[in-house]
Amino acid sequence: MPFAAVVRSEATKFVATRSAWWCTALFVLLVGGAGWLAAATTQAAPSAGVAVSSALTGFGAGQVPLVVAGVLTMSAEFGTGLALASLTAVPRRVRLLLAKTVVVVAWAGLLAALLAASCLLAARTLTAVPGGIPLTDPDVLRQLGLQTAGAVLTAVLAVGLGALLRSAAGALGVALGLVLVLPPVLAIAGTELTVRLSRLLPAFRVGEDSFLAVATSWQTGLLVAGAWAGAAWLLGAVLLERRDV
Repeated sequence: MPFAAVVRSEATKFVATRSAWWCTALFVLLVGGAGWLAAATTQAAPSAGVAVSSALTGFGAGQVPLVVAGVLTMSAEFGTGLALASLTAVPRRVRLLLAKTVVVVAWAGLLAALLAASCLLAARTLTAVPGGIPLTDPDVLRQLGLQTAGAVLTAVLAVGLGALLRSAAGALGVALGLVLVLPPVLAIAGTELTVRLSRLLPAFRVGEDSFLAVATSWQTGLLVAGAWAGAAWLLGAVLLERRDV
């Protein structure tokens, strides 16, 4: 079966599930709603970067539906028994996992890009900034790009953990713990060890700032998130090949 056909099949399965539509609606509500609300309550900002960063606040909570959609895309196959039919049609298991990842990444990246643009519009419309918010401002473009990249990496991490653990509850717990729970808990502890550990976790970023976590540069944040996403996906692919259905 051509890979494009496998991707189309997985896309059909994805859009046919209620969980995908619920996650989409929740993601739009959390990110878009919080973005316009934050822009409306931020009457003025000293720079374009600050105004846009405030409007992107909803991307922090938006992690939850991204993780749920990514995990269920893989774990639901085993929970419902659909994995038997899927692996019969696509015996090469890594190929199947890759197709699922392409679908979820396309969904997460497109939604994140559209919502980042919506948040930018909210900041330009509702927040007063000296000189306005030019679309070519490097700080603005970097923050919008970070949201899209962060959503994509979160989706890859979630799909990888779904393949690795197979259990929806277990994978959701691990993914949300890594992204939203452990970073702030370790940051609050405040010891040298916990601060270092927090910097090694894939904490989500709102604009260029870590969301409820120890501050790092955005380059370091993307590198850490990418390493976790890549490791989870590769481990999931290896175990998917070696396990029985």
